[in-house]
Amino acid sequence: MLLKIVQVGDPVLRAGTRELTRDEIVGAKVQQLIEWMRETMRDAPGVGLAAPQIGLPLRLAVIEDGALVPELERRPIPFHVVINPTLTVGGEMVEHGEGCLSLEGFQAEVPRAQTVRVQALDHLARPVTIDASGWYARILQHEIDHLDGKLYIDRMDARTFTTARNARRAGKEN
Repeated sequence: MLLKIVQVGDPVLRAGTRELTRDEIVGAKVQQLIEWMRETMRDAPGVGLAAPQIGLPLRLAVIEDGALVPELERRPIPFHVVINPTLTVGGEMVEHGEGCLSLEGFQAEVPRAQTVRVQALDHLARPVTIDASGWYARILQHEIDHLDGKLYIDRMDARTFTTARNARRAGKEN
């Protein structure tokens, strides 16, 4: 089932989220939600989708990226789930174009840490530690921002905010 992706201005995107319990995570409702989020992300298409983007204030995000763009340190990332994540950033800040399924049709240059460590629970409520760099680190930061009530427009270089169409014309599409 495809879920509706809420757009900027919807209060749920700014409200923050609550943690899920282990019992909730392994329960049928959350397991079904994860599958629906996966289908919705793929259909959009996107590389990540956080629960607030579908109207739910939960600390849950799904991630998957099939692209290979070596110059952006972008490699395929298999589908996975991060639940109740905590984020530690490291390395230099790198600016690159970002878009968002909840700000359809726009993008901007956003500075993000080059490396991150995320501690979270997976789809079976098992603890995981993810050390990521490059594009994967950017995706994790973007999705965890959603869980904290932040959007990329809160971090962007405002002078670079543009429509996706104009970004394509300038050769700067992400």
